Amino acid sequence: MAEEKSTLLIKRYASRRLYNTETSDYVTLEDIASFIREGREVQIVDLKSGDDLTRQYLLQIIADHESRGESVLPVGVLNDLVRSYTTQTASVVPQFLQMSFDMLRDGQSKVVDSMSTINPMAKMPGFEAMQAQQEAFMKAMTSGMTGFATPPAAKDEAPAPKGEDLSDIKKQLAELQDKLSKLS
Repeated sequence: MAEEKSTLLIKRYASRRLYNTETSDYVTLEDIASFIREGREVQIVDLKSGDDLTRQYLLQIIADHESRGESVLPVGVLNDLVRSYTTQTASVVPQFLQMSFDMLRDGQSKVVDSMSTINPMAKMPGFEAMQAQQEAFMKAMTSGMTGFATPPAAKDEAPAPKGEDLSDIKKQLAELQDKLSKLS
């Protein structure tokens, strides 16, 4: 698992410039958005007063993206957010939004995990035969050539038949291509 980094402290100077305390350089709102997309937690404080300005800058980043047409929040959701500030539901909204985003993040990580462990091509009819044909073809093409190593066969795969000549492989490859075109 990746090592968690501490919160990145950004200081805002009186000139309204934002200063990255880790790299000792000035940053823009887009830089801060990139840090957040990379998984970093960011805290922005006013250098003189010490006030936490993180919320207002995060809202500014969202407003900038929305104004450029990168709409994530539908107008109905924005209306509901505005309404929540003037009603008693304001106390429930932050918890609801946090739980919703936690569920979304968990769901996305589960999908990414399942996609990395499952090869969707393996479920395709004839995949094993096609894979065996490719290995046999590569073995025949690279036999006798230096610098080309054939990958070791998996434990449960049968080794390619010995003594096949190039014409047999070409014929089998043509048959396989024909079968694949009929599947489409």
